[in-house]
Amino acid sequence: MLSPDRQRITIGRSAGADLSLRWDAEVSRLHAAVEYLAAHWTIVDDGLSRNGTFVNGERISGRRRLMPGDRIRVGTSLVSFHDFNGVADDATRASGASIPTVRSLTEAQRGVLVALCRPYKGDAGFAAPATNQQIAAELYLSVDAVKTHLRALFAKFGVEDLPQNQKRVRLAALAMRSGLITDRDL
Repeated sequence: MLSPDRQRITIGRSAGADLSLRWDAEVSRLHAAVEYLAAHWTIVDDGLSRNGTFVNGERISGRRRLMPGDRIRVGTSLVSFHDFNGVADDATRASGASIPTVRSLTEAQRGVLVALCRPYKGDAGFAAPATNQQIAAELYLSVDAVKTHLRALFAKFGVEDLPQNQKRVRLAALAMRSGLITDRDL
């Protein structure tokens, strides 16, 4: 049973794992972890597993928010995630916005997002997101192209109505907290 009182559950072949799958030879000793973060359950695979972690058939990298009914595959074992608390996330529901998936971003948008977040590499606490000029120089794009991609990203992440000085910081924070952009990407 998952409980917010227990913030992290490890999954692996090791007998010391919270969810021990010792019979599954395709599961790494420490394969993945399920963590409670900001009132949501997430699954984390930071590249420690040899065979990867899959949610609904899609291989994940980094952190991914779990939704009721998600099917998690580690090795040959299949685990289903269910939330029986019935607690709705009113903040998300009210805005109608949700964090996009890797598949919903174009290659160029993902590149801009990675470049925007790059100053945060290694949990740099007082960093600021990259400027349009820095992103343009890194990706060999015009500043106008960067602005166009950022406007699309602001809309996809639901931050387009924030004050101009808050959009970039909020976009970078959402991308990194959701696991869409990980330290490995940076």
